[in-house]
Amino acid sequence: MKILIINNKGQYNHRIQRSLQNLDIPCELVPNHLTVEEIKEKEPMGLILGGGPSITMSGNSLDYIGEIDVPILGICLGHQLIAQKFGGDVETSKTESYAQVEINITNEEELLKGLAPKMDVWTSHKDEVKKLPENFKILASSDICDIEAMKHNTKDIYGIQFHPEVHTTPKGDIVFQNFYEICKNNLNK
Repeated sequence: MKILIINNKGQYNHRIQRSLQNLDIPCELVPNHLTVEEIKEKEPMGLILGGGPSITMSGNSLDYIGEIDVPILGICLGHQLIAQKFGGDVETSKTESYAQVEINITNEEELLKGLAPKMDVWTSHKDEVKKLPENFKILASSDICDIEAMKHNTKDIYGIQFHPEVHTTPKGDIVFQNFYEICKNNLNK
């Protein structure tokens, strides 16, 4: 079993795959036009929704978000797609961000375990989640973005605005290792 990385046509999707491979986490990069059935056939242990150019240009159907009972991690655009699917609002940010920023972790949950209270991360985005979806809670924020990380209240569905796959997020590997643990624990339920 492996984690499927949904390629949303962003510049960092192959880096996500490489990061997981470097951590010996089984994974496969797949296009974002796969159907729910095609994804289920691959029997993933988890899904990572990668980044992309913008929410309107991603070409992502969103059909599988919440329809496949495995942990999901949305990164940047993936985070925004999750928020939109569950009724949150995504808008163009007042401060487009292409820099390293410090996030404040207010709720570690399992994804950010061992990383609180602050973490340096790389952000690269024009859009951001402006309104938290119903049944989600905020895990982290920053001076430039109120919802840097979120989690569904009862499901293993996470979203992060930042990029753990680049070296300018020094502890990004821990995020991926934590997500892998979440996926393995889900298999044992």
